[in-house]
Amino acid sequence: MTRAKLEPARILVFDSGLGGLTVFRDIRRLRPEARYTYCADDAVFPYGELAPDVVIARVADVLAAQFAISQPHVVVIACNTASTLVLGPLRARWPDIPFVGTVPAIKPAAEASHSRMISVLATPGTVARDYTAALVRDFGSDCAVNLVGSARLAPLAEAVLRGRKVADAEIVAEISPAFVTGPQGRTDVVVLACTHYPLLMAQLRRLAPWEVNWIDPAPAIARRVDHLLTKAGFAAGGPASGLGKACFTSGAEPNAALTAALAAYGLHRVEWSLAPTSINA
Repeated sequence: MTRAKLEPARILVFDSGLGGLTVFRDIRRLRPEARYTYCADDAVFPYGELAPDVVIARVADVLAAQFAISQPHVVVIACNTASTLVLGPLRARWPDIPFVGTVPAIKPAAEASHSRMISVLATPGTVARDYTAALVRDFGSDCAVNLVGSARLAPLAEAVLRGRKVADAEIVAEISPAFVTGPQGRTDVVVLACTHYPLLMAQLRRLAPWEVNWIDPAPAIARRVDHLLTKAGFAAGGPASGLGKACFTSGAEPNAALTAALAAYGLHRVEWSLAPTSINA
C-alpha cells in the first residue's frame, strides 16, 4: 500500500487560454484540498494557428519555466489541440511527472449515440490531427462521425468570460454544421473537443436546433487526476486550500470581469509566468 502523504498535492493545469478552467473546475471539486496553478499561454493563443513542431516546443518551454516555480505532482494538459501533439514528448522529457491529456471523447460519444450520428466540435487543428482520425477509426467506425472545425468558438468563449457581449448569431454560425439530418436520423451526440466550449454550455443548449447529448470530457479527466493522486498516496478530502493562482504568459492584466471569474473558480492570485520571448509561427 502506498504510504499516505501529509502534504497537499500540487496540481498544474495548462491551456493555451481560458478553456482549461472547465477542467480545473471539475478537478477542484474532487480535490479541494490541493494547491493549484492554472497556466494560460495566452501570449500565442490560439494554438491552432501554429505549426505542430512549434506547439510542441512552445508547450515544453512554458512548462519547464512553470515546473521550476510550482513543482507539480501532476500536470493536466487541458487543451485538445496541444494534447494531440505534446503528450508523448512531455512524458519522454519528464518521465517522473504524470501527465493527463485532453483528447476528443469519441468513444463515449459512440457508446451514447442511438442514431449513430455524432459530431465532434473542435478547433481546426484538432480536426486535422492524425490522432483524431485514429480515435474515429478505433471507436467510431460504426457511426457517421462529422468533424466540425470552428475557428471562432474558442475566442468567443474567451470573450464571454472577459465580460464581452456575444451575439447569439455568432455562436449559431459556429455550431450549426454540427447538426446534421440524414436517412438514418439526425445528430444526437456532440463531442465538445475543445475545453473552451463548455464555457458556453448554457448558450449551446439554448441555441441548438434540437436537443442533443453534449459530451464534456472534464469529469472523466478529473477522475483520472484523482486516481493518480490517490495511487501516489495523496489523501482526498478536507477543506479547500484556497491556494490557487493563475499565471498568464502575455503580461496582459485581466479586466475586472475576468478577475471576478477567476476568483469564482478559486483562483485568487494572478501572476505572470516565465515564457519564451519569441516564437517562430
